[in-house]
Amino acid sequence: MKKLIILNGTMGVGKSAVSAELLKLLQPGVWLDGDWCWKMAPFCVSEENKRMVISNIGHLLRAFLKNSGFQYVIFCWVIPQEEIFAQLLEQVCGLEFELWKITLMCSEETLRARLENDIQNGVRERGILERAGAYLANYREMDTIKLDTNSICAAEAARRIQKMLETKESQGQISR
Repeated sequence: MKKLIILNGTMGVGKSAVSAELLKLLQPGVWLDGDWCWKMAPFCVSEENKRMVISNIGHLLRAFLKNSGFQYVIFCWVIPQEEIFAQLLEQVCGLEFELWKITLMCSEETLRARLENDIQNGVRERGILERAGAYLANYREMDTIKLDTNSICAAEAARRIQKMLETKESQGQISR
């Protein structure tokens, strides 16, 4: 059965790096990043934009889940609330797939070091430190599989996820 792997976590925890490594291991597959739908200038989080982004992500997820050429659909995004998961999954209602919701976690110290490195390299702006730290607590309580990325590289995290997919049952099948 086709697998939808949703990687979430706060900014800087390693979602993009792990997704890129996971795509090398899980083929035929596709990697979608929710941030692609938010690349706008100026960046504006309005209710209208939130609805549009969820709709666009849902359209992409549905298209790739329906495409017979892919067994694995990897999606990563900052999803700090269960309500956002529900909105996304509502978009793929009626399709059959195994759902894997995996949260990448790390300590505040590790997160700060990663983000500081990104800021120094011009990848992120300074304001990210407070926003990312504020989100960190939300992820501890989510109904997801937690993967601690403190002391492992992206390739190792991807291998662990691959092993999970091979050895554990999913968090549920969607078939509505």
